[in-house]
Amino acid sequence: MGIEHPKYKVAVVQAAPAWLDLDASIDKSIALIREAAEKGARLIAFPEAFIPGYPWHIWMDSPAWAIGRGFVQRYFDNSLSYDSPQAERLRDAVRKARLTAVIGLSERDGGSLYLAQWLIGPDGETIAKRRKLRPTHAERTVYGEGDGSDLAVHARADIGRLGALCCWEHLQPLSKYAMYAQNEQVHVAAWPSFSLYDPFAPALGAEVNNAASRVYAVEGSCFVLAPCATVSQAMIDELCDRPDKHALLHAGGGFAAIYGPDGSQIGEKLAPDQEGLLIAEIDLGAIGVAKNAADPAGHYSRPDVTRLLLNKKRYQRVEQFALPVDTVEPTDIAAAAS
Repeated sequence: MGIEHPKYKVAVVQAAPAWLDLDASIDKSIALIREAAEKGARLIAFPEAFIPGYPWHIWMDSPAWAIGRGFVQRYFDNSLSYDSPQAERLRDAVRKARLTAVIGLSERDGGSLYLAQWLIGPDGETIAKRRKLRPTHAERTVYGEGDGSDLAVHARADIGRLGALCCWEHLQPLSKYAMYAQNEQVHVAAWPSFSLYDPFAPALGAEVNNAASRVYAVEGSCFVLAPCATVSQAMIDELCDRPDKHALLHAGGGFAAIYGPDGSQIGEKLAPDQEGLLIAEIDLGAIGVAKNAADPAGHYSRPDVTRLLLNKKRYQRVEQFALPVDTVEPTDIAAAAS
């Protein structure tokens, strides 16, 4: 008897966010979770910062303009805190749908924001709360950063070994290798939208970044689910307050995709301005065949030549400690002095 490999349907989101509206973002996310469950999916993957939408304002003008237009305050207020009623609604929706969800969000923690991915299991319990290791370029005006604990792959009995990264984390060779080395089988590559600075910045476009997702699938010999948001006309109307700004960001930009461990595209793609779910069946048995040719952290590696140094410890901004004098009672000090 051979080993039985999980075979199941996945759902990849291509949709516009309810931009800068937390409650509407939760409503839309829940609707997509329900739709995925109705279509038989056991895993749903959301775009980067789908809640409450990607902060496109940081690429459109100066920080002073973003503050004056109210984008900075609104973005902070509508980001998701994990201890909020909105977060509980999401957990409950995932539990009722009985699937696994990887949700892209702007996480609010105290006075800071983080580009995060929340992995929730079919029981509604948290699998992981990860943060983008290093926000990209202008994103560093909005978000803090994660740490080595965020480069993690999670073993799940029903869907295999699951991991996730955001956007240009897929251009970081060492971060990718840290994931490959954990024998990742299903990877969520979350992207915002491919319509920024088009066509004069190809590095931000669909061709280059879908290629990064595709190469990740081949390098890691894993399935890659690459959700990608669209930009709505309502977002354009609000962001483009001068005629020249219409050259900076365009409506559409959705290029969600699913790739197999051999780099093949799985399932039909949607039009760049179309909202919906990409549904496809994946068979984890295909991974063994792919790794037989090239296992990057196994038989195809040369650790005697190159190795990765990885610190997975979660960092603490405040470390509490006590000096020996702090543990001695004042009466003991007086007695010793006499």
